[in-house]
Parts: sequence; C-alpha cells; structure tokens
Amino acid sequence: MKKRVWVPFALTAALLLAACNSDEESAKVVETEQSTDIVTIENEGITIVSEQAPTKAVTVNQHATEVMLALGLEDSMVGTAYLDDVIYEPLQEAYNQVPVLSETSPSKEQIIAVEADFIYGGWASFFDEKKFGSREQLQALEIDTYVQSSSMKIAPTVEDVYTDIRNIAKIFRVEQRGEQLISQINRDIDAVTAKIPNMEKPLDVLVYDSGETEVYTAAQSFLNTLITMAGAKNIFGDIEDTWTTVSKEDAIERSPEVIVVTDYGSTTAEEKIHFLKTDPALSQTSAVQNERFVVLPLTAAAEGVRIAHALEILVKGFYPEAF
Repeated sequence: MKKRVWVPFALTAALLLAACNSDEESAKVVETEQSTDIVTIENEGITIVSEQAPTKAVTVNQHATEVMLALGLEDSMVGTAYLDDVIYEPLQEAYNQVPVLSETSPSKEQIIAVEADFIYGGWASFFDEKKFGSREQLQALEIDTYVQSSSMKIAPTVEDVYTDIRNIAKIFRVEQRGEQLISQINRDIDAVTAKIPNMEKPLDVLVYDSGETEVYTAAQSFLNTLITMAGAKNIFGDIEDTWTTVSKEDAIERSPEVIVVTDYGSTTAEEKIHFLKTDPALSQTSAVQNERFVVLPLTAAAEGVRIAHALEILVKGFYPEAF
C-alpha cells in the first residue's frame, strides 16, 4: 500500500503546470492573478465580497491547507494550523514555507498578530467565539472567511469538492490553476477506477474510526462516497448522517468483509487493529478473521485534493489480486 508512484507524480505535475505553462498560458495566469474584478461568493450563509486576492491567508484543518498548497498559493499564506496527520508528500516542500501558528486551533491573538486578511477552514466548528472568533466577528475585523462547504454536506460528491476548489481559485484569482488541478485529479481517478475488477456482489465494508464499547463509523460522509467509487458498499451508508455511532452487535450483523481503519491522532492504526483482533465481539467478523484491513489516513478521506490517492489505497486494499 505504500507504493504510490503515479498518483503523487500526477498531482506534482498539476502543480508544475500551474507554474511552468507555455508563455501564453502563464500570461493568462498572471493577468488573472492581477485582476481587480470584485469577486462575490456565497458560502454557508456568509457573503464573501473580495475586491482583490488575499495576501495574508491562514488555513485551519489539513484538507483546506492542502487545497491552498495544491493551487500553488503558499506565498499568499501567513500561517496554517491543525494537521490531522502527515502532510501530503507532493505538498511537503510548499508546506515548509508556511509558518505553523498552532498544532491545534490558533488563537484570535495569533490571527491578529499575522495580520490575516483571509481564513480558510476545513470544518465550521473552528469558527467559534471560544476559539479565534465566529465568521461574523472576523468579518467585522475585515477578515474574510471560507469554510469547506463539501465538508458540511451529507453525502458530498466529488463535484462538491471541485466547487470548493473553484471557489478558492476564484477568490485568489487563479482560476486556471484550479481547472488544471481538477482535470488532473479526474485523470488520476480514471486511472484508478479502471483497475477495479468486475464483482458479482460489492464487498461489504465497515469503517472503524474509534470506540471500544460502540463503534464510531462513517455513514454518508465523503469516505462513503470514496468506498462507493471503489466499487464496494459501506455497510452503514444507509444512515443519513456523515459519521455516526453504532453498536457492535449491529456491526457484526451486517457482516463486513473488509474493515477500513482511519489513521490519525494519538491512537495508531496498529493499536486499532489490535483492538479489533482481540475484542470478543468484533473479532468474530469475517473481516477480522481473514485480516482484511485497509489503513487510510483520515485526511485522505476528507474533502480535499487526495481523492485519487485515497481511491488508490482503497482499491489496492479491496482487490489486492488486481495489482
């Protein structure tokens, strides 16, 4: 599962395209970036009116950070915060150029100290008065904000993620880079899905995030979308929520053939797998007994730029015989 050659290369190629196009195409990018057109975007109840591209942006949550970096916007960033896991390898060099304000949520004082003019959050929960401020409070300070809209939806689609990418590209006046990135992700998705074998019946998949007395799992989150794209079935994909808690008995009754283990935080994937193997109830599933585990970094399952990368991990884990 660690042999990931073509997918990172593909995203790297997309980044290079944004910077190393033909003279004519580069001129168009520069012209777009210098545009003085006012950009107006409706984002989760907030109207963003941008007279010029932000120059001092702060990102909170890893998938938002990676969208910015994939668009080549590290020079427009004055800070970032809150990694769930290791930054996506093709974006590491760009990430190293951005100051890390906090390992968790930055404070209002830190936001003000870097003179932020834009905050891009992956989750709405970080825009809170008890953290660095609500979106309304920040707007009053002349700090525009954007929350990843696809991360707030039940059953988000790939197109929902692309809408967020396009909105950020528009705000920063790099629309062409956004379209190049989306085109490259689509090509990478096609390359992965072409390797999915024909199955008489989709594999039944349980997502194990956490929990010892109950199971915290994916319902109609973006991970459910990815599992479906990989030709399998999330056994709790019928629940109209993004993530949910279910009983062990319900998980056993639905007979998962494969378990996707989300990898993040202080509890390692190896520790989670050990729990599944030693739990008196969950160890009775065929997935555990056959040791059918697929480890997926949590950020890869988020609504960001790693769609093809996440699919590759899932497809290789679901159908090892195809590789």
